Amino acid sequence: MRSTRIGLLAAALLTVGLATATPASADDRPTAIVSLGDSAISGEGAGNYEAGTRGENGDWCHRSLNALVHRTTVATKTVNLACSGADSSNVSLADTTHYTEGSQSRRLIGVAQQYRVTTVIVQIGANDEPAFADTVLDCIGEWFNPFSSGCNSYLRTQWPQRLAAMAPRVRAALADVKSAMSQAGYANGSYNLVLTSYASPFTEHMDPTLHGPQGCPLKLADGRWARTEAVPQFAATLRDVATSSGAKFLDFSRATEGHEACSGGASTANEWENRITVDPWALVTGGLDAIGIHLAQESFHPNAKGHGQLGRCVTEFVNSGRSSAQCLAGADGNLHAV
Repeated sequence: MRSTRIGLLAAALLTVGLATATPASADDRPTAIVSLGDSAISGEGAGNYEAGTRGENGDWCHRSLNALVHRTTVATKTVNLACSGADSSNVSLADTTHYTEGSQSRRLIGVAQQYRVTTVIVQIGANDEPAFADTVLDCIGEWFNPFSSGCNSYLRTQWPQRLAAMAPRVRAALADVKSAMSQAGYANGSYNLVLTSYASPFTEHMDPTLHGPQGCPLKLADGRWARTEAVPQFAATLRDVATSSGAKFLDFSRATEGHEACSGGASTANEWENRITVDPWALVTGGLDAIGIHLAQESFHPNAKGHGQLGRCVTEFVNSGRSSAQCLAGADGNLHAV
């Protein structure tokens, strides 16, 4: 009998304790937005790169303090994990290394444990089968051939197949991003996962005086193909990937319209994309390793002004709560999530 009374008393005390216990405290970690992906989101071309990503010891990630993620105002902390030249496998949880750096999703886990991540924005795919950098070099090569009709003559038939081959790689990378957030303790839907497309760096509207080695050595027909076919098709493919992956989608395909490389004549003040750019300072930070592509690594990427506008559009989009939108310039000259 005595043991029964003691058991009943203990149960009563436990019940009272549970009823009066202090509720779990709210998550008071600083909020954060995190970017993952390649050069277009790392800030390549925007200058002011983080020390250690300027070619030192082989790290050419070129993460810029001017990158679009740092120009957003949706969270207390902005974190850039992107790396110039990265492909989908480098964003995934795979055991890969790019420019000395490992998996971006694995690093995301640590960031998501340290901060309360509210948004993860991903821009990836250009360095998979589309091979953006090599494709631009091919098109520049066609400019030097006066008898060539341009790279569009053969890329037009290759491009859809390249995009189709890229899509599952991007989808797998997004699945790993979601897995990384899950491992960090986040439930699906407790944060914004945003996939973006890419802006066209040049068009057929290039200034004739800059239609050459000093600015944009590309045939006008190739610029037209890029603006009207290649980039929109790229965006449509990524939109489908976002939809099937349960991610939000922000279309950058027309984000720099009217502000592309070589569209401003003698002045670059109104351009949001870099022209052919050679950076001799890369020899200082990266040594002889800079000789070659790294000297011109900033070419045809959004500049600091462009990233400022893209960050502005991302802020509008995230705050809107919508699942998809397109960044277009408004009457005020700024980008808006439409």
